[in-house]
Parts: sequence; structure tokens; C-alpha cells
Amino acid sequence: MADIADSGVAADELKQFIERLERLEEEKAGIAGDIKEVFAELKGRGFDARAVRQILRIRKKDSAEQQEEEAILELYLQALGMR
Repeated sequence: MADIADSGVAADELKQFIERLERLEEEKAGIAGDIKEVFAELKGRGFDARAVRQILRIRKKDSAEQQEEEAILELYLQALGMR
């Protein structure tokens, strides 16, 4: 650690990383606020936010992953006598 403190170049580089991360964190907070607003609008229009969140999770997965997950869920439901 003494090397970083003694080296002006490394300290400057570290400071740049920190400042970039701070800006990104600010952007992330802004985007999170935007997402929250969209969900509030969605709910205000009568849509179910929980269902929409589930759809978003599903859409992130590829087809094979979705099919595998659905097959496992169906197997478990059958094992529990729920299907």
C-alpha cells in the first residue's frame, strides 16, 4: 500500500477510478428512480407489477433455460400432487 501512496501516478489513477465509479453510482440511482416511476405508472394503469417483474426475469433467459426451469417446476408440482 505504501507504493500507491508514494506514487503520484498510481494515486491519480486510483482517484480517476473512484470518480468514475461515483458517477456510475449516481447514474444507477437515477435509472433506479426512472424504473420505479415506470412501475408506478404501470400500477396506476391497472397492470400487476409482480407479473411484469416475472416477465422481465423470463425474457432475460434463453429458450433452453426457460424450458428447463418450467420442466423442473412441473415435475415438482406433480410430485406434490398439485397437477
